[in-house]
Amino acid sequence: MNKNVLNKLNKIIFLVATAVFFTGCLTTTTSAGSVGADRKQVLLVSEEEMEQSAQQSYAEVLAQAQNAGTLNCDKATLQRVQKIANNLIAQTPIFRSDALSWNWQINVISDQTVNAWCMPGGKIVVYTGIIDSLQLTDGELAAVMGHEIAHALKEHSREQASQAGLQNMGIATAAALFGLTETGTQVLGMAAQFTVGLPFSRKHETEADHIGTELMARAGYDPYEAVNIWKKMSAASSASVPELLSTHPSNESRVADLQEIAKKVYPLYEIAKK
Repeated sequence: MNKNVLNKLNKIIFLVATAVFFTGCLTTTTSAGSVGADRKQVLLVSEEEMEQSAQQSYAEVLAQAQNAGTLNCDKATLQRVQKIANNLIAQTPIFRSDALSWNWQINVISDQTVNAWCMPGGKIVVYTGIIDSLQLTDGELAAVMGHEIAHALKEHSREQASQAGLQNMGIATAAALFGLTETGTQVLGMAAQFTVGLPFSRKHETEADHIGTELMARAGYDPYEAVNIWKKMSAASSASVPELLSTHPSNESRVADLQEIAKKVYPLYEIAKK
């Protein structure tokens, strides 16, 4: 990829984003909390549109699990997950005053997938694979769910959809300006992903780590268990993708960062325990 073309692409994306800023679309939907979570965001896609899409997707996932006989079939695990999730949800007004009014849904799918997620509007799924394979304590499970809830509170999916729209506008404009072929446009898109998309995603993951760790501390879970979960993740990983090429920070940098955040919010945990 010609460096001059790539530089011009980034300038185009920057100009589009600047235009959005001056039309009043740069905003934040969260309060700072103790971790400073009030970063301004470009949110071009409507909140209602994101939640409708999430509700439809969530219903499809639950229906598939129901048909497979894997939805909420372990009642003890379901009760455990729901109790921890509800403890975390009770703390969400620290970041969003409207969060308690969301239609929160918490379900467990029995599957070896090592994952959990929270869609816009508070639609949570935890897979038993992450609990069983990592032998999660309640605090570590709170760290996992706090992180996923944080994505929803900060509306990262909505921001990513908006950012993708801006990026596509920049690519289309650059392709027209330079008369690029279809292949050239595709290469330009890949270059934009590495220079814009991946760093953007890593920022979201770090932000969710910070908000999630504060949520768990306020809910009475030791924030240093957020550090433990990534040590376990690192030990369980047979191979790691270089941070530069990943949508997530490396396990090592994540552990170091969470050490500092845990230290910062530990007084909140001590207050909650009292």
